[in-house]
Amino acid sequence: MSVLKVVEILSSSSESWEDAANKAVAKAGESLKGIRSVYVKEQTATVRDGKIAEYRVNVKLTFEVLD
Repeated sequence: MSVLKVVEILSSSSESWEDAANKAVAKAGESLKGIRSVYVKEQTATVRDGKIAEYRVNVKLTFEVLD
């Protein structure tokens, strides 16, 4: 039987929401092993001079709790 845990992560990118989500998974993967899924809970952005300056995501990562 597997035991799974969910953590919430915030990440940002100057490129895209997809890049911000990829960065969240990559960074979390440095300390969390066995990440199984990512759920993008929220997407926001900051605007400067009439253009998007930073893409932000709030994601939930699911990973297996190891023995």
